[in-house]
Amino acid sequence: MVSAQSSSYASLRSVARYVRQFRNKVFVVKLGGEVLSDPGIRRGVCEQLALLASFSMRIIVVHGGGNGLDSICASLDIPVEKRDGRRVTSPQVLDVAKMVFAGSVHMDLLAELRAAGMACVGLTGVDAGLLHATRRPPVALPDGGSTDFGLVGDITTVDPAILSHLLAGGYTPVVAPLSGDDDGAVYNTNADTIAAALAGAVGAEKLFFMLKVPGVLRDVSNPSTLVPYATVADLDAMVADGSLAGGMLPKFAAIRAALAGGVRSAHLVSGLTADALLAEVFTNEGSGTMVVAEGRA
Repeated sequence: MVSAQSSSYASLRSVARYVRQFRNKVFVVKLGGEVLSDPGIRRGVCEQLALLASFSMRIIVVHGGGNGLDSICASLDIPVEKRDGRRVTSPQVLDVAKMVFAGSVHMDLLAELRAAGMACVGLTGVDAGLLHATRRPPVALPDGGSTDFGLVGDITTVDPAILSHLLAGGYTPVVAPLSGDDDGAVYNTNADTIAAALAGAVGAEKLFFMLKVPGVLRDVSNPSTLVPYATVADLDAMVADGSLAGGMLPKFAAIRAALAGGVRSAHLVSGLTADALLAEVFTNEGSGTMVVAEGRA
């Protein structure tokens, strides 16, 4: 009995150390479509976020919803095209993106966060001029041609005033992946890119990506090959040898940008494993992959 109590006290002391370290620090958490599409998984993640908020960690949530967008496009016979993990956005796809990102996916997430006890405010990058973007120009290809991603916005500036205002008032901003310009155009913008840009703009302590996999894997078919700690140079090497590819490439680009912008660390964590986010924050071992700019954490 004494041994069990001692173990419990040790665990509480360990958690208390991290609570003191991160109290009032900003965490930006990006939720992918695989987390949002399953109500049970979404609920579990929201409960973890609510617990972090209860310890005075200030949370900004950025969500995707590509699974839902693909599903609606398929039902409407709208072609879905992706290149190097990034979506090509036609005018028809943008209309569906507005409906999904700022509608059904957005509202379901807000409702779940409210049920978990969080006071949230839903935003897009268009609100209060949060994200100013320009249409992405055609991208050159190695063969000399080019590819046009359509109505995709590249972020040029971030005005975090609305985020600072909400955080100061005790609210959790929840940002959908749409951006705009001063001429009234709306663009589909990669949620990973948005999360990184916001994290840098608000001086976030940590940037989290909640995934369907445990983190960065050396072999994508083998969860036991999890890389618990990496530098940007380590991930560059994985890109070079082909073990980091596909949909992970935009995430790595976002992580590189966030770390260059002053974010202390980025974390890739399973959104499907119970309490994985809490383990990443409150234990030395973590549960996923922690990425830093260079050196040891």
